[in-house]
Amino acid sequence: MIRNKFSVILGEKLLRISKVSKDTGISRTTLTNLYFRRSCGIEFETLDKLCEYLDCEIGDLFEYKPSKN
Repeated sequence: MIRNKFSVILGEKLLRISKVSKDTGISRTTLTNLYFRRSCGIEFETLDKLCEYLDCEIGDLFEYKPSKN
């Protein structure tokens, strides 16, 4: 399972979705869906912009946890 930590990072950095959208050019809809964990995927370009803007690594945004079957 992939755990999305985008909302945690925004909270830690005291950033709002609207500011991230304005500064990066990523649509509010995309960021909102990512924030509320409604996204099923993310484009590499979007991921690149977020990592650069938030000064983080991909592993800071997403965490892999093995599924318990």
